[in-house]
Amino acid sequence: MKIRTKIFLVVLPLVILPLCISQSASYSAAIRGIDRAARDFFDFKIVELQKYTENQWALLVENGYAGRKDMVEAAQNAVKIYAESIILSDTEIIFAVDGNGELVMGTSFLEFLPGEKETLLGFLENENPLMIRARIGGKERIIRSFWFTPFGWHLAISEERDSFYREADFITFLTLITAGSAAAAAILLLFVFSRFLTNPLARIVKAMNAVTGSSDLSQRVDVEYQDETGELAHTFNRMTEELEQAWDEIKRYAFQAVLAGKKEQRIRNIFQKYVPQDVIEEFFSSPDPNMLRGKNVSLAILFSDIRGFTTISESYANTPDRLVESLNRYFSGQVDIIMNRNGIVDKYIGDAVMAFWGAPVKRDNDALQSVLAALEMIDSLAGFNETQRQLGLKEFHIGVGINYGLATVGNIGSERKMDYTVIGDNVNLASRMEGLTKTYQSELLITESLYEELQKTGQAGESLRFRFLDTVAVKGKTRGVKIYAAGRNLNPQEEKAWELHNQGMECYYRRQFREAAEKFRDVVTIIPSDINARNLFGRCKTCLSSPPPPDWNGVEVMQTK
Repeated sequence: MKIRTKIFLVVLPLVILPLCISQSASYSAAIRGIDRAARDFFDFKIVELQKYTENQWALLVENGYAGRKDMVEAAQNAVKIYAESIILSDTEIIFAVDGNGELVMGTSFLEFLPGEKETLLGFLENENPLMIRARIGGKERIIRSFWFTPFGWHLAISEERDSFYREADFITFLTLITAGSAAAAAILLLFVFSRFLTNPLARIVKAMNAVTGSSDLSQRVDVEYQDETGELAHTFNRMTEELEQAWDEIKRYAFQAVLAGKKEQRIRNIFQKYVPQDVIEEFFSSPDPNMLRGKNVSLAILFSDIRGFTTISESYANTPDRLVESLNRYFSGQVDIIMNRNGIVDKYIGDAVMAFWGAPVKRDNDALQSVLAALEMIDSLAGFNETQRQLGLKEFHIGVGINYGLATVGNIGSERKMDYTVIGDNVNLASRMEGLTKTYQSELLITESLYEELQKTGQAGESLRFRFLDTVAVKGKTRGVKIYAAGRNLNPQEEKAWELHNQGMECYYRRQFREAAEKFRDVVTIIPSDINARNLFGRCKTCLSSPPPPDWNGVEVMQTK
């Protein structure tokens, strides 16, 4: 693109844009004012017309004439007379159409052109509380309407659009004329001045093309002027002197850059199998040895474990390669789900998987992503186990526990071997949640801190459901923690059972053991295999026969991991 063209592109907007903005602002202000006036005009009249129509019908009903056609017609005629009395201009029309769009009343003559009736009826049937625009008789009109059921009428007040917006349209016309005149004058002046400014540069460009075309770096351009263009010519001469010297260095650096890029890509490909990809990206963007030092971060921490893996391993005693094949296929599916949900796979602990969300990259929905990943991990086992059955191998069943809280995350280890991982009490609690899935026969358990994070941030939405199962003190702890089962796509029976269960838990912790027992009994009636409701029913019976002490808090102390 030539400099002359660039001057045009830069200067013209500076001239025309402010003018257009000021004119547009004037137009917008005028339109807003007209819109407000039109709304006030229509709102007042539509309310009065609706009141009058309703009063006419109320009179018929009070006097027992609602069923007489002649009296209804008289009321309709009264509405028409009232409508004629509130008309303020020759172009204003109050009319009514029936459910088929046929005109049944009008203060002035109206005639629908082909297609107008159907379009108008579509607008009226939507019962839009705001103003609408439609064409009637070939003219655009502003319309405000309401449906009056006793008459079966759409009653509408309308005014020609030009009555409101004629002045605004004139402002638009003036804006276009002014902008066009300003643009024409600016183009003419720019054409004259751009030629004066760019001709010296054009001569320099011509000389430079001669130098580059011959590839002879010993050539020079003449310095004709003692201004910026002369300085440009002088700079070009200096550049050609150093260019040849720099050429060899450029080639060497380019070769080294290609080698470095290939080396970096090889490192990424190798280490992303062992280190989270987000950690690798952060290291290459800022290779500071202290960048991944330990820091405290709120995380969602997940543990997943295969149930009865020792027994499964024994069945593969003679074919360990098949066990490894099954594990690799299992881990591949589980890890894909975690990583697709922006999770970090921390490590494999035998047949267990540890993962976390919230570091090194923190996202607003880390808590939700951890729960969705756990549910998908559980659901994915159906396809995995189908393959296992086809191969004549043992099926896998898992338990997943998730906790949310503050943990230390960073590089842990020595200079020779480090591991990017998380440590802390909340990590241990997540592991305990996974262990409790066996006790509570639930595939997924989450802690109250994760549940509260989902509720606080509104992430759970309508798709997830939660059931409050118990308050437990895990082994090595004295403070009780509420634990919840999580699920989605529940059937109607499960929805009802989970709701009753949560109601029962509220009664249970309020020491209303009889009411709680009834709720849990109803849950067992709906889902006879529900061991948690059955156990809580038993607790309630025990508390009724032997009431707990006043300081009872309902915490169940776990003696095993």
